Amino acid sequence: MFRTKRSVLVRRLWRSRAPGGEEEEEEEAAAGGGGPGAAAAAAEARAHVCGGGRGCCCPGKAVRGGRGSAGAEGELKALTHAVLKRLKERQLEGLLHAVESRGGARTPCLLLPAKADSRLGQHWYPLPVLLCKVFRWPDLRHSAEVKRLCCCESYGKAHPELVCCNPHHLSRLCELESPPPPYSRYPMDFLKPTDYPDSVPSSTETGGTNCLAPGGLSDSQILQEPGDRSHWCVVAYWEEKTRVGRLYSVQEPSLDIFYDLPQGNGFCLGQLNSDNKSQLVQKVRSKIGYGIQLTKEVDGVWVYNRSSYPIFIKSATLDNPDSRTLLVHKVFPGFSIKAFDYEKAYSLQRPNDHEFMQQPWTGFTVQISFVKGWGQCYTRQFISSCPCWLEVIFNNR
Repeated sequence: MFRTKRSVLVRRLWRSRAPGGEEEEEEEAAAGGGGPGAAAAAAEARAHVCGGGRGCCCPGKAVRGGRGSAGAEGELKALTHAVLKRLKERQLEGLLHAVESRGGARTPCLLLPAKADSRLGQHWYPLPVLLCKVFRWPDLRHSAEVKRLCCCESYGKAHPELVCCNPHHLSRLCELESPPPPYSRYPMDFLKPTDYPDSVPSSTETGGTNCLAPGGLSDSQILQEPGDRSHWCVVAYWEEKTRVGRLYSVQEPSLDIFYDLPQGNGFCLGQLNSDNKSQLVQKVRSKIGYGIQLTKEVDGVWVYNRSSYPIFIKSATLDNPDSRTLLVHKVFPGFSIKAFDYEKAYSLQRPNDHEFMQQPWTGFTVQISFVKGWGQCYTRQFISSCPCWLEVIFNNR
């Protein structure tokens, strides 16, 4: 009975693998071949492919014509089964839960020997990369293309004896375009005067209300309290030009911002009371899903896209410091990007150009739009025209 249950778990895991691009594979998964999360996993596996180059910073190659030859498929299956059959039953159950929930549920680390590489064709893959290749990104080749999430036991460890192989404890890295294409440039409107007609309203402009932020502070207090180090950032949620809810103060190193997340703990946008009746806003709001994870790390602030749809990010520290324009970066599902760099922000805060000194500096903010982009390549020129978006304001003290 024990062996039978292990075999069933291995077969379920293999059926839940990421497809290589065939539509029928996704339909088969949705029909019941791999559980309720398999179809969404299929969408994620293809979603990272950059469709138009419009400010895209996520690498990825479209996989055409299915998963490849029968020989390659058979070799991958044999290798995957060989790895999975070495796992304990509890490890198989945890891995299956992670794969079928697409990382939405909290699942334990899958700790395996760090030196147990596996050969597939002409390439040797570390076990974490192999399982990510099987269950998330079929075109993944190198460990340098992924980033470990801070929730993982292996996070920050240089040479551990055991390494976590849970594919949903890793994200795929965005690589910034260098130089960014001219057509995807966006005006550096964060340096505009506050009375400029196209400026995005300030987060402290609450239409006469004085919403209380977590901790009992008002919006203005939480942004302007001198010497306050209790929070490292605050988050404002907007629907078009209207801010919804109060500022959310962030003290913990990591924050989940979501609409519907199993075992979610953080800033739940689904609990906010919104009076917006726009069908587009309601449609985009429902697509936020697992949302994003915002994490303060040693080298800066990272954003991990946990949803099933792209997000769009504009930050002063993502571009050339000598540029007067900013690029709106498109981040696909499953990808991470370092959205904010404190060191760069402090250097940009004191520009040499006298004209810059005459404008209000708001370089300690990052704007994130769900599903819909904005800028020169889109019908929406300003983020205040986007249905659902966030403003993250960093504490620079």
